[in-house]
Amino acid sequence: MYRPRDTRRDELVGDITADLRAYTVDAQHVGHAFAARHGLGQTDLQALIAVMDAEGSGDPITPGRLGEQLNLSSGSITALIDRLERAGHIRRDRDTTDRRKIFLRYAERGARVAVEFFRPLGRRTDAVMDRFTEEELAIVHRFMREIVGSMREHRDAMRQAAD
Repeated sequence: MYRPRDTRRDELVGDITADLRAYTVDAQHVGHAFAARHGLGQTDLQALIAVMDAEGSGDPITPGRLGEQLNLSSGSITALIDRLERAGHIRRDRDTTDRRKIFLRYAERGARVAVEFFRPLGRRTDAVMDRFTEEELAIVHRFMREIVGSMREHRDAMRQAAD
């Protein structure tokens, strides 16, 4: 059966949007399970992800940047960092060139429990990605990067409107 191009595109956009929603909900369930297993709250989990992402990109995060990213006051971020450090999830490291500057990094215990919990998901994700060519993955990556950028723009606009 012939479908006009706009109709098929609209169907694809709707399907992709539904898939993104389903992925988000399922990812939240997985995150909640990890948090519950390790006595963490939602903000704790967001902080750990931010520390992991920053460390993974080679640009470790400072307490100030973490507070900005999570939209928390300096007092709240200090309490959060203290709690995560006491639980063995993160550690504070001083910058070797400017001793006043603190970087947050995964502690050995935190990294170990995260790897243990998320390793099966990583294997499943790798198996899915193995079914795509490098060119297809590049397109998916470009799409995801732009979707994430769009979401962050919306998040930031909502934060500004709340101020």
